[in-house]
Amino acid sequence: MKTQLFSEFQPISTAQWKQKIQFELKGADYNETLVWESLEGIKVKPFYHTDEAVKSLNIPTKASEFKILQDIFVYDVLKSNQKALEVLNRGAESIRFTLENTVNLEELMQNLPKNISYLFNLQFFEGDFIQNLHNFSQKNEYLVTICIDPIHKLAKEGNWFSNLEGDFAQLSAIPSITISVNASLYQNAGATMVQQLAYTLAHLHEYLGRLENVNQLNIEISVGSHYFFEIAKLRALRLIINTLVAEYHPNIDINILATPTLRNKTLYDYNVNMLRTTTECMSAILGGADYICNLPYDYVYHKTNEFGDRIARNQLLILKHESYFDKVDNPAEGSYYIESITQQLAEKALDLFKDIEKNGGFITQLINGTIQRKIAESAEKEQDLFDAGKEVLLGTNKYPNKNDQMKHELELYPFVKQNARKTLITPIITKRLAEKIEQERLTSE
Repeated sequence: MKTQLFSEFQPISTAQWKQKIQFELKGADYNETLVWESLEGIKVKPFYHTDEAVKSLNIPTKASEFKILQDIFVYDVLKSNQKALEVLNRGAESIRFTLENTVNLEELMQNLPKNISYLFNLQFFEGDFIQNLHNFSQKNEYLVTICIDPIHKLAKEGNWFSNLEGDFAQLSAIPSITISVNASLYQNAGATMVQQLAYTLAHLHEYLGRLENVNQLNIEISVGSHYFFEIAKLRALRLIINTLVAEYHPNIDINILATPTLRNKTLYDYNVNMLRTTTECMSAILGGADYICNLPYDYVYHKTNEFGDRIARNQLLILKHESYFDKVDNPAEGSYYIESITQQLAEKALDLFKDIEKNGGFITQLINGTIQRKIAESAEKEQDLFDAGKEVLLGTNKYPNKNDQMKHELELYPFVKQNARKTLITPIITKRLAEKIEQERLTSE
């Protein structure tokens, strides 16, 4: 028999709560004082009550099964193999190899376990190698996912691998296609959450409309520091993707890979980056990401190094094994606040997606520059808020340490790079909020 707690108290309605709050405000306007509006146009209330709650969205997530993913850029095959063995022994649960050219698969995969997932992120498009990789994984019983995304290449670099027809013809020739959508670019370039969701959906729709024999979807997305909104964003992403995919390939496997955003990472007071990535990974877990790949705290200015990778991996290990983030599935379900934001993000994203489709589709709007212009406008608004101190990055535009010196630490160029070349379209440029301030500080060191 269930015990009804607090049954002696009468329920209080939304109207009664508002009346009490209005009294305590002593004449101040409720909406102007306590209701604020996000960059996505969503008004956030000071409280959410059961009598105004949206119906549960029933978004299935498996927070208890999220995998810790380790990125390995393959420049030396034997060293990459050794690194993979090492990080798997230190807590990584999946590996993503990034390749810029063909490699010896026997050497790369030597002695690696066969019971984990391997993602191959290909920066080139060679049909023979892809076929060899497929055959190798089948023969040796490796769980391999081939990730290649021509639309992402077009959006990021301004050119296809070859051309639209050629790239899609090669994709169609791949047996058992896994559609890979790298949507992290949109967040890192300054798109709003609604834009990120709509552009991801439109990006995916270009593939679904052109390809058959699809057996899996891999969606990569970046997660920012707006904690509850980011949880809702991932839930909304799964909701709208499920809606779209059901029209093409019911029951297809959908994997969401989340990584912290670059947008808010800083060169100065770099240890704060660890706090940022921790909350971003928490949002990713609670939002239902299947794979999470953390960013090292020194990603902005250091080359890949063992210490930075280990700290990043350990952040996820602590969340999983010491903070018990792997104990509950669907942890955000039933939260009035998160469910409300999720529904609003999904609805606004679907409206924007429909507008994109009505005006020619995602590739058409990339070619005519509409997507780039919209993202640039959103990024400029966010940059203005940062420059005015309304968007805060601790240690950079709030409480900076004037004695902090970084010029001697730079192993990588931490700002937007200029690379003059001929492109089919204007690329979408990723840029961190703190770049202007950091350039000024470096100059004055």
